[in-house]
Amino acid sequence: MTTVYTFVKSPKHVFPDHPERPERLEVLQPKLDSFHAQALDAKPASRDEVSLVHKPQLVSALERVCREEAPGIIDYAPTYVTSSSFDDALLAAGGALTCTRAVLRGEATNAFAIVRPPGHHAEPDRAMGFCIFNNVAIAARDALANGLERVAVIDYDAHHGNGTQAAFLNDERVAFLSAHQFQPGFYPGAGALKEAPHAKKRIVNVPLPAYAGDSVYEQVADKIFRPFVESFKPQMIFVSVGFDAHWSDPITSLGLSSAGYFMLAQKVIALAEEFCNGKIVFVLEGGYDPVNVANGAEATFLALTKSPRRNEAGDLSPHKEPDCESLIEEIRKWHGFS
Repeated sequence: MTTVYTFVKSPKHVFPDHPERPERLEVLQPKLDSFHAQALDAKPASRDEVSLVHKPQLVSALERVCREEAPGIIDYAPTYVTSSSFDDALLAAGGALTCTRAVLRGEATNAFAIVRPPGHHAEPDRAMGFCIFNNVAIAARDALANGLERVAVIDYDAHHGNGTQAAFLNDERVAFLSAHQFQPGFYPGAGALKEAPHAKKRIVNVPLPAYAGDSVYEQVADKIFRPFVESFKPQMIFVSVGFDAHWSDPITSLGLSSAGYFMLAQKVIALAEEFCNGKIVFVLEGGYDPVNVANGAEATFLALTKSPRRNEAGDLSPHKEPDCESLIEEIRKWHGFS
């Protein structure tokens, strides 16, 4: 049994001066062989597999715009497409599927789909937020199609996973939790605490203030992640991991360090071991500093492979963390976790 990963860099999916670019993965790529994990070749998702989440009309429209009108901007985020983007997005979704199936079949202990373009903003009927297809949502639905009855998605990208929430808002087989930066004007403007009142305990939003970092996230993991998983009892956990919650990310203002990412990975892996026979798949979302992406991915692999954490001197946030205890208690009370 081993940890497996897929690596989809999509070098032709690139737009001038855009933060979501292939160079995000350049520092990480040469390190992959040192992580004691087995690389798997990603097979592109089929249109039918993508349509487990996305409306066929959207799939057709995206293919047409990529083939005929690219390169160009397709939403205000700005989300871009190039002539290769449709195929790149199919391969990214396929990377998540490849990892998921390896874990489901018992061929791997756990997995990490390192893929781009990212996915968690893509809704069933639109691409947005640098995302074309929702890789983690497609993988979660595929797991259900292959025999599971309940799965959970935990998202700790800096931005709210609005697309994943939209995909599963009324699907009682899937629980979704997003811990994200939340303030006026911060993309995508979704993820308020009481956003899904009909789905308490199953759709959980943790809207965090700027500079929330390692200490706050540890409290969130212990006081919200745990009762969320304990209540829903999923058979598999998916993690949308974005390394843009690092304190030095160029487009966000949270406060995680690489050690914080290691802590979070350890905690969600422990939950998977306790409730899901260890079945867990991480899927890359954001992260716009290549060094942070490499360090965060390394921290995640170290947790997945039960390797000792190396010291991260100088990586801790210089910002004072806000006091989020009352917010955490409000979330627990709203969902009946306390």
